[in-house]
Amino acid sequence: MKLSVQQIEPFDIVPGYHARFVHASTMTLAYVNIEAGASLPVHSHFHEQILNMLEGSFELTLAGKRLQLEPENVVVIPPHVPHSGFAKTRCHILDVFHPVREDFVNKNVDYGSR
Repeated sequence: MKLSVQQIEPFDIVPGYHARFVHASTMTLAYVNIEAGASLPVHSHFHEQILNMLEGSFELTLAGKRLQLEPENVVVIPPHVPHSGFAKTRCHILDVFHPVREDFVNKNVDYGSR
């Protein structure tokens, strides 16, 4: 099935974080548009996460360390590690999660066969 990401209805993870999810059998992709000034509270999860910075300027706090992210930066977030974020500008991020983010499965497109 071929689909444009823009055809996927966005889901607000938290205020200012608008995500479009694509779920496969073992991973989830999250295309996230973030409003300038929006914060993501400290959280952790058992998923391994790869954050791909596509546009904007984003401050990620990972295990208490602040990282300034710009386009083409990639960060691997290990399972169970506390992290939070702040969008200094409007941002676009592609997050990849393994395994599937079951908590978001019914939010957008599901290509998996679970």
